Amino acid sequence: MKKLEEVGYYFVFLGEVLGCSLRRPFRIAQYLAEIEQVGVNSVLIILLSGGGMGMIFALQMVSILQPFQMEIGTGAAVSIALSRELAPLITALMLIAKNGSAMTAELGTMRVTEQIDALESMSISVVHYLVLPKVIASFLVFPLLTLLANVMGALGAYAVSITLFNVDSAGYVDYMFDFLSPRDIFMGLIKAAVMGIIVATVCCFKGLRTVQGAKGVGDSATQAVVASSVAILVADYILTTIILRFIYL
Repeated sequence: MKKLEEVGYYFVFLGEVLGCSLRRPFRIAQYLAEIEQVGVNSVLIILLSGGGMGMIFALQMVSILQPFQMEIGTGAAVSIALSRELAPLITALMLIAKNGSAMTAELGTMRVTEQIDALESMSISVVHYLVLPKVIASFLVFPLLTLLANVMGALGAYAVSITLFNVDSAGYVDYMFDFLSPRDIFMGLIKAAVMGIIVATVCCFKGLRTVQGAKGVGDSATQAVVASSVAILVADYILTTIILRFIYL
């Protein structure tokens, strides 16, 4: 019952975040700082994870397609899988680990040290001042990093297929672009944007509800990582069902 009550409080919190999204003042400097923190500082980890995922998936696909002499289709299979599912999920999970826990710890520390109370006593909206920049930054940055993961994954798969398995380069690329469509990429970007909102709001929600001092900060960060990871998987399934039904069919 307590968990259901917390879910209800989260949706109230989400409504408050969305409600103040167009409210002035627009603190551009804070938005840019959060974009740098969430996006620019996460480029390296996305490069590594995206490239690694593409290389690993290419190894698996070549081994599956070799008996049918269809290794040339590896690029198409990897690119479509990355665009639709793997790139948004890998990006979101990496950013949960790197930035989501940091958001929770930051707000949790401010809560237990009574900085949040001080802001509220000065009639400053905590959601508008602290939470909204993180949500906007995540909403903008997650799709961009997903595109980067797509590119790196495709390059990693290409390198493995061409260098290790001697797949024809021109045929590989031509086959990939024949099957990969803008709809596949667009599907992944929609998922990434929604996942960005979910990750930021869940982590900030957990941070603002922190109690019990330093131990509570650690507990909140752990709960935020678990809750946001589960939430994006559920959201991924729901979005996939909706998109496949209304766009692909």
